[in-house]
Amino acid sequence: MIMLDRRLIEEIDWVLIALILLQSLVGVFFIYSSSHFLPGAYHVRQLVWIGISFLALLVVLAVDYKFFVALSGYLYVLIVALLAATLVFARFVAGTKSWISLGLMQMQPSEMAKIVLILVCARLFAEYKRDFLTTPHTLGLLFVAGVPFLLIVAQPDLGTAMTFVAIVGGSFILAGLRRKAVILLVLASLVLGIGGWNIVLKDYQKKRVTSLINPAGDPRGSGYQVIQSKIAIGSGGLTGKGFQKGTQSQLRFLPARHTDFVFSVIGEETGFLGVFTVMALYFALLARMFLSVSKARDRAGVYIIFTATLLLAFQFLVNILMIIGLLPVVGITLPFLSYGGSSLLASYVACGLVLNVKMRRFANV
Repeated sequence: MIMLDRRLIEEIDWVLIALILLQSLVGVFFIYSSSHFLPGAYHVRQLVWIGISFLALLVVLAVDYKFFVALSGYLYVLIVALLAATLVFARFVAGTKSWISLGLMQMQPSEMAKIVLILVCARLFAEYKRDFLTTPHTLGLLFVAGVPFLLIVAQPDLGTAMTFVAIVGGSFILAGLRRKAVILLVLASLVLGIGGWNIVLKDYQKKRVTSLINPAGDPRGSGYQVIQSKIAIGSGGLTGKGFQKGTQSQLRFLPARHTDFVFSVIGEETGFLGVFTVMALYFALLARMFLSVSKARDRAGVYIIFTATLLLAFQFLVNILMIIGLLPVVGITLPFLSYGGSSLLASYVACGLVLNVKMRRFANV
């Protein structure tokens, strides 16, 4: 374990931290706009979670990432146990058993499972020397990811489970998949997709998929969210309707406006210019994180930076495509902008790991 000293502090990417905090504060701004008329003071809660998440980021920075990688096996057992316990003991909230109570707050173990999987992947491939991914490593990673994946699907929380695709896919890309392995994985995905449609997906989830093709076919049911989201974004025009002046959000036509659909609120109230600014901030953040791969001092660091960044990029892309009707509504939040403590904490810890690897690039391997 290496505690922070002056040399390490000088290597911290303060620009990346500034981008993270700026995005988070933009999120608070629009969470307030979209929920100020609701009981619960969601913007205040989000500010509290920003403080908690930032402290967690500092804790991650204080400890050498190799220590976390070494502990990944124990963390994996712990998170699997938490996910299993959540299925048994948690109460249904919004149709899922995803939350465990921690006194004054609630935690979603599935969000932290993403971080643990990133560390496990780094551990599995830290000493990998081959040019291509072997069958045992492929099956091993699929099994390791499959256990928490299935526990999360059983909650059911398909949105969070989907994010595992980014982490596992990123690991496969770095390890080097053969063409035959790609074909087999695609075929396996098709089989699992067909099986999931017939066995796992509930009727309301199937309707979300079918409404993607024709949302107008069920405008008051499965297609309602997408229709209202498109109206909100489209009505914003170039400069938007103004803060707290969006009819879709203020008159409560737009559902989940402070969580999954907060970007629709941004589009309605700030228009194209606001959307462009927020997306530019995202691209700057993600580009800075991706470019940090070259600063990693070892293979484990490369896997941490690449998979953590790919995770955030995946969530960003899926959420945007979801609110404009190009993907089904699956409940994936927009990193840093959407309301949600567990999601925000996971995003901060993921960025903390990236910063951790980058700041220790000159440390002894």
